[in-house]
Amino acid sequence: MSRVKYSILVVDDEAAQRQLLSTVLEKDYAVVTAADGREAMRLLEQRSFDLIITDERMPGMSGIDLIQWVREQASETPIIVLTAYGSIETAVEAIKLGAQDYLTKPLKSPDELRLVVAKALGERTLRDQSLIHQAESDAAFPPDIIAESEAMRQVLTLAAQVAPQPATVLLTGESGTGKEVIARFIHRRSPRADGPFVAVNCAALTETLLESELFGHEKGAFTGASQTKRGRFELAHGGTLFLDEIAEMSVNLQAKLLRVLQEQQFERVGGTRTITVDVRVIAATNKNLVPALEEKTFREDLYYRLSVFPIHIPPLRERREDILPLAEYLVRKISGRMGQSPKPLNAEVRQALYHYHWPGNVRELQNALERALIVSKSNVILSEDLPLPFSTDARIASQPATLADIEKAAILEALARNQGNRHKTAEELGISLRTLQYRLKEYGLTERE
Repeated sequence: MSRVKYSILVVDDEAAQRQLLSTVLEKDYAVVTAADGREAMRLLEQRSFDLIITDERMPGMSGIDLIQWVREQASETPIIVLTAYGSIETAVEAIKLGAQDYLTKPLKSPDELRLVVAKALGERTLRDQSLIHQAESDAAFPPDIIAESEAMRQVLTLAAQVAPQPATVLLTGESGTGKEVIARFIHRRSPRADGPFVAVNCAALTETLLESELFGHEKGAFTGASQTKRGRFELAHGGTLFLDEIAEMSVNLQAKLLRVLQEQQFERVGGTRTITVDVRVIAATNKNLVPALEEKTFREDLYYRLSVFPIHIPPLRERREDILPLAEYLVRKISGRMGQSPKPLNAEVRQALYHYHWPGNVRELQNALERALIVSKSNVILSEDLPLPFSTDARIASQPATLADIEKAAILEALARNQGNRHKTAEELGISLRTLQYRLKEYGLTERE
């Protein structure tokens, strides 16, 4: 079975040059030629090519103009520029505009052409594979989890890896970072997805009430126990039990929890009948448990049993690429709950949200936006709608020190909103594609940043 050949468009106003290039390449590739930039544009509007080779200087529409037009179509087709010896500056300009490589005329040998073409097509193959992988990853991440930042993508990758396994998971991170959201993500991806997901906040109950909540109790076990009650472990049978703020659990209860993890068995409070359950435990804490181990307030054997697969969720201030997409998602979510249309965030609000420290993380962001939506009287959310931490002084103090930093932040935000599309990003920022590409290189940015 013969392989499908890569297609190459050769653009040159000299017939002899077109013939030379075609002769060298047509054995291995499907070659189509165009006598000028306009003809190349017509061909590109009719079909796609895997590679474009264009002369730099042509009457009417130059090779540089053609490159700019191709990139303005949001096409990532690799381009090789042919330039006369002594015109290297123009070739460099072409590369800044998005060309992959250049060759000087006359060609040193046919092998030089074949080598540069093979390199450009190889890079395209790698990029396409990367895009496919990225698309698969994006499809794998649910819409209620914002993961524009590399840090959050790593969290979700780890969560997806451990989800099919029976291992106990320990989620760590500051309050409000979304540990329960990640726990639910793991549950949905696990073989237990059709079973219950039961959550318990260990910090919200006294030791006696927490023991009854987790393990249940028999009628008459204590004052007020007027009937038998099933605990959360029983309710989570066949599913997942999420134990939030596990560090707040007493040492006595920790011993009972350890037994369930080891044997999947326990007795209700006031009972003698051993109950067997099939439950996966995901625990979470906002504290560093190592000092608690040293102080003997957290059992070492339980710690190692819980932390079979630890995942740390970074604070919002360490994944700023997520802030604005997350804010927009939360506005839509809160607006829907309030029965109103989502309101956009004005530029000053976006800047404030992006640069604020967020000590309360996602929970604080959600509360701030909910308050803003309640008090907002205009069609957009304004800075005066935000709670007190977003006062003018706070915003100014937290903004970057230089114009370059502000410009870099604006480009990052626009790229995130446009999913890395440079053409749309440039249009939104009101600059040319060429200027955007220059800024991306100047600041060392990539489309995914």
